[in-house]
Order: sequence, then C-alpha cells, then structure tokens
Amino acid sequence: MDISVKDFFQSIRLDSPPSPEDYKKAQSYIRFAEALSKISYQSIYLIDYYKKGFLYVSDNPLFLCGKTALQVLQLGYSFYLEHVPQEDLELLLKINEAGFEFYKKMPLEKRLDGSISYDFRLRQPKGHLKLINHKLTPLALDNNGNMWLALCIVSPSPNNKPGNIAIKTAADKKIYNYNLSTGKWEENTIVSLNSREKEILMLSIQGLTVEKIAKELYLSVNTIKFHKTALFKKLNADNISEAIFAALNFGAI
Repeated sequence: MDISVKDFFQSIRLDSPPSPEDYKKAQSYIRFAEALSKISYQSIYLIDYYKKGFLYVSDNPLFLCGKTALQVLQLGYSFYLEHVPQEDLELLLKINEAGFEFYKKMPLEKRLDGSISYDFRLRQPKGHLKLINHKLTPLALDNNGNMWLALCIVSPSPNNKPGNIAIKTAADKKIYNYNLSTGKWEENTIVSLNSREKEILMLSIQGLTVEKIAKELYLSVNTIKFHKTALFKKLNADNISEAIFAALNFGAI
C-alpha cells in the first residue's frame, strides 16, 4: 500500500480558509508552544490542517529522529513517511479516519474539548524503532467548526505495542477506546480514584519508592502495596509506569 501525504488529509475539509489576520492571531499559539517546550521534556508541535503541514516544531529531540526542528518543520507530513514504518503508517491512517469521523459527530460547541491519544513507532537514526505516545487536541477551528490548528505532544509510551487509541472528552468525562478489530469506538467512564490512590500516584511520579511512600504517608509498606494493586486494577495497568501514564492521560489525577 503506497501512502502519500495527501492520504492523511482526505478526511479533513476546511470550508473557510484562514485569513492573513487569522495567521497573525495564530502567533500566540506558537509562542505558547515555545514556552511549553522550555519546561517540558516532551516534544511539542503544531499542525496546520489548511496548509497540510506543521506550524511549529520544538527542538526537544524525542520526535526529531536525528533531524533539526527546522528540518522537520520543512518536511511536514513527509517526516512521517520517512521515519514511521509501513505497518504503523497504515495504523496512523486508520486512526486519522476514525478520529475525524468521531470529531465530525461532536456538537460544534464541544469540538475544542476533546483530545486523542495513541501509540506508534518512529525509526531512529541508527535504525531501531522507538514506541512513542502522541496526544493531539484541537486549538482553532474554521468558521464552520472544522479543525484548523492542533497541538501535539509526544512522549515515550509505557506500552509495548502500537495502537492504544483513546479519545477523552472533557465535557462529559468519557473515554472512548477504539477497537482495531471491530473498527468501533467503545465508551467508558473516566476512572475515579480516591484521595489515597491519588497521593500514591503523585508520590510515584516524584520518583519515590514503595518504602519512601510508606514513610511519607505514615503507612506500612503492605498498605501501600495494597493500594497500588487496587490502582493497577482500576487503570488496567501492569506496573506503576503504566498506571501513571493512564491516570495522566485520562484525567484521573
């Protein structure tokens, strides 16, 4: 299956092209992304769906695959064709199509409230594949509610294979997981954590071990282990890294 840049934009329609004044206003999004990249280890970039490319790319190295931020900015979606393996390119097209079909069914007033998360692999300079998580959220729409600009954040994935596709909607506090086998979205409620579970997760994010968390909370090690087991079950995680990722990804903390 031959994939080209235009394949990524077949599901997208912009009825009212952004004006020069719109692009002047978009500079504020670029400044925001630049500021965010200075305090984050994650790679950050902005997609311009009208120009079918990138509006901004941070110089955080995770997403660059050995290139400079300027080179990736100039390549635009050709960057994916060069650094994403064929199997994952086909996956990205499925995600693109399913995500935009979901988006089109959302009420206009809620289209800036959702975000999508998924995993795919990037081929690094020495040839090995790195599994990364990609989060995308709309920033600006055209006059008819179609997506014009989107913010993308790239971080290492705690999972072990591509996929793991989910849409979160802030308004109704729902998670929609995409089943690649059936080609359907499955609705789930955002996991609710109690205060103790949130404390343990936050301390784990800070890098504390089970023993140090127990000391911090004046609890026994066995009690902390009990709460972590409950956490893993709620978040469908096998370890604390996956639990942290799931909780952050789906707004549980």
